[in-house]
Amino acid sequence: MDFVLGAILLVLAVALIALVLAQPDKDKKLSGTIAGGADTFYGKNSGKGSNQKLLSVATVVVAVLFTVLVVVMYLVV
Repeated sequence: MDFVLGAILLVLAVALIALVLAQPDKDKKLSGTIAGGADTFYGKNSGKGSNQKLLSVATVVVAVLFTVLVVVMYLVV
C-alpha cells in the first residue's frame, strides 16, 4: 500500500512541476504600467486562450490532489 501511494505521489509531483513550468509568463514588466494596460476584468481575461485556462485548472486540480495525498500518507504511515 505504501508503495502504491508513494508511486502516485511521485507521479503527481512530477505532473505538478511540469504544469507549473508550462504556465505562461504573466510578468509584463513596466509596459502595462506605463501604457496603462487594460486592468479591467475583461481586459485581464480576454487574452487567455482556452489552453491557458485548461492548464490553469489542471494545475489547481493536481495541486489539490497532491496535497490531499500527502495528508493521507501522513495519517496512514
